[in-house]
Amino acid sequence: MPEILLTGGSGFLGKALLRHPSFHGALVVGRTSPGPGVKFSPISLDASSDYNHVLSEIDIVVHVAARAHVMDEMSDNPLQEYRNINTLATLNLAKQAANNGIKRFIFISSIKVLGEQTELGRPFTCDDPLDPQDPYAASKAEAEIGLQQLAKKSNMEVVIIRPPLVYGKGVKGNFAKLLKLASLQIPLPLGSIKNQRSLVGLENLVDLICICLEHQKAKNEIFLVSDDHDMSTPDLFTLISSTGGYKGKLFKFSTSLLMAVFSCVGKSSVYKRLCGSMQVDITHTKNQLSWSPPFTPEDCAGNCWSDRV
Repeated sequence: MPEILLTGGSGFLGKALLRHPSFHGALVVGRTSPGPGVKFSPISLDASSDYNHVLSEIDIVVHVAARAHVMDEMSDNPLQEYRNINTLATLNLAKQAANNGIKRFIFISSIKVLGEQTELGRPFTCDDPLDPQDPYAASKAEAEIGLQQLAKKSNMEVVIIRPPLVYGKGVKGNFAKLLKLASLQIPLPLGSIKNQRSLVGLENLVDLICICLEHQKAKNEIFLVSDDHDMSTPDLFTLISSTGGYKGKLFKFSTSLLMAVFSCVGKSSVYKRLCGSMQVDITHTKNQLSWSPPFTPEDCAGNCWSDRV
């Protein structure tokens, strides 16, 4: 097995990777240890950190750590804050990895580098132009560009993976709020929404990352990933509810009025996520890697409840 260096090992995705056999014995770097029994080296992720002393025995770097969405952003320059971690720190690590002869660098980006929404039935593809709409997405897009340039100038292979919303055991954010709402069994005015969204279960994303560790056809490729099963918001809520043992209660309500309500309370972005479409086409991923998501949405949604019941 290759020797792996993992960043972000104490986070949602990082912890799941460490539970996979492919990552047993991996070296984790970062500010926070994932816990006992894990090889850990305390190195901050920034633009000036020196990783040379931990890279000498490494074959593959899997870079998961990032500055994720900050709900109550207080910085006067949020774009620069995201760039410091998601762009500059990423490229600092990647350049040192290339100089140390690392064979492959796997970067977990985001589907948001392509935009926030798609027209219904017209999903994003891996060949679509970059169109980031917020500082987080812009910083990820800039990191992708820098990594691709580095791959052209060095012998290090770069693999970029762009997941949409990831859900699974330990999920937080808006998906966790949906779990809470499902458990309360409060009737929600979402029954009239007719959209389609792609999501990826944590287990499916982990499986794809592990495939990309050594697959020859992953070299210098960009992969979109999903469960390959798009759902409307009502379908998603019904799935969440049923896998938690609840009956989802939805009623029909004008989406125009719903938009007005969210707008009045300053939550237009929440309305867009609930009612807009965001689909991804993973045909290239499946064909290039001979891969299909091994877990169903029911499997992955059920695991969301494992630490809540």
